[in-house]
Amino acid sequence: MLKSVMPPKALNATGRREFAAKAPIPANQINAATEDAARWGDLLVKWNAKINLVAPRTLDDFWVRHALDSAQILPHIPEDAEVIADFGSGAGFPGLMTAIAAKAAGSGRHVHLMESVGKKASFLRTVARELELPATVHNLRIEAVDPIAADVITARAFAPLPRLLPMADRHLKQGGTLVLPKGASLDSEVHDATLDWAFALRRAPSVTDDSGQIAILTGLQPR
Repeated sequence: MLKSVMPPKALNATGRREFAAKAPIPANQINAATEDAARWGDLLVKWNAKINLVAPRTLDDFWVRHALDSAQILPHIPEDAEVIADFGSGAGFPGLMTAIAAKAAGSGRHVHLMESVGKKASFLRTVARELELPATVHNLRIEAVDPIAADVITARAFAPLPRLLPMADRHLKQGGTLVLPKGASLDSEVHDATLDWAFALRRAPSVTDDSGQIAILTGLQPR
């Protein structure tokens, strides 16, 4: 007798329902966004068995730890933002989720996914192609990508602010916004970064991590 095969825990129905209930995506768009997120999760499980995209144990909680954690930045992206750059996109957090939401909204928003590791860039291209997302993958170091005049820059677990801000200054248009999921180190990063940079900082609590927060930076200028 064949053994029944359980669906991957990463894509369990409970997690999917929690994402659909909590993701800050309009009601008329959440079904389409959730379906695309599920396809992204399926591809992540498949690819992660061959290349190291994420720690395997985190796939058990794909919907909250990855999908919802990425989606929580959406309310902090200005509504009129059209060009978004995601630094160090890796497996697509939060860049692919941003592109999924843009597709569901039918907006003209386009996401530039910057990833220097070839295998990870190949994964991003596969997801973007199969889901028909408004996204471009740049398989280059961020410093080597031509400036794109982004309205918004996002980055998750990429680099501390003193390293990130010089790269952001190259790609961010004047008056642009940085939306950065951060952890407990934010205060020390801000302290170090303000030695060389001026900016306004707003914080929002993370909805997926009690010790996390979203840093929203505007008015970035070198001192």
